[in-house]
Amino acid sequence: MNILVCISNVPDTTSKINFIENDTSFDTSGVQFVINPNDEFGLTKAVWMKESNKANVTVLTVGDSSVEATLRKCLAIGADKAIRIDCPANDAYSVAKEIEAHCRETNYDLIICGRESIDYNGGLVPGLLAGLLDFNYVTNCVKLEVEGSKATFSREMSGGTEISECQLPLVVGSQKGLVEESDLIIPNMRGIMMARQKPLDVIQAKGINPKTFDKKFSKPEAKSEVKLVKADELDKLIDLLENEAKVI
Repeated sequence: MNILVCISNVPDTTSKINFIENDTSFDTSGVQFVINPNDEFGLTKAVWMKESNKANVTVLTVGDSSVEATLRKCLAIGADKAIRIDCPANDAYSVAKEIEAHCRETNYDLIICGRESIDYNGGLVPGLLAGLLDFNYVTNCVKLEVEGSKATFSREMSGGTEISECQLPLVVGSQKGLVEESDLIIPNMRGIMMARQKPLDVIQAKGINPKTFDKKFSKPEAKSEVKLVKADELDKLIDLLENEAKVI
C-alpha cells in the first residue's frame, strides 16, 4: 500500500500573532512552526499502517525551504520519504492542484490530510483534492481500517458517528479520534538520526494561479472587563443582564 500524508506547516498555538504591511501579511518573525495537529493524527495512523498493511508512507507539503524542518520531524516520526513542492501555499485551490499534479505521476492508494489546518481553518484541500483526482472521500474521520482494496471508516456527524466503507483509492480528512493525543509519536534520538538519511525531495511547482487572495487581516476585538456580582445581589445581576448585556 502506498500512503501519502499531506502536511501543513502552521504556527504553534502559543505563538503571538501579528500582521505587517498594513495588516496584509502575517508576521512570521519569532513564530514557532509545527505540524498541523490534524495532520499529525493522520501521520501517526499512517505510520501504524506501515506494519499492519505493509505500507510505504510519504509526507508532502507545499512551501518554501523554511518548511523542511517540519518535514524532517515527520521523517523522524516514521515516514519513509518527504516531498516539498517548491512554491508558496497561496490558497486551497492552488495547493490542491499542485498536489494533484504530483499524484498524477505517483500512484497512491490512500491520501491522508488533516480535515483543516489550525491557521486558516478552511477545510478545503482534502475535498478539492478528492474531486480533482476522482477519489472517494471522507472527512471528520475518527476510525479507519483498510483490508485489501476496501476501507472501512467512521466519521463524526451531528448527534453521532457514521460507519461506511468504500473501495480505494481514498482521501481522508483526519482529526483527533483517528488516533488520540496520547498516541502521538515523539521522535527519539534514533528516529532523528535516521531521518537525516531518508530522502527529502524538492520538486518544481506547476505554477498554478490561486483563485483567492488575502486582502487584509485583523485581530479579534479585546474582551471587555468582567463584572463580578455577589451571590446575594440578584436584582443587580438582573439589571446588568437586561440593561447592559441586553440578553434578557
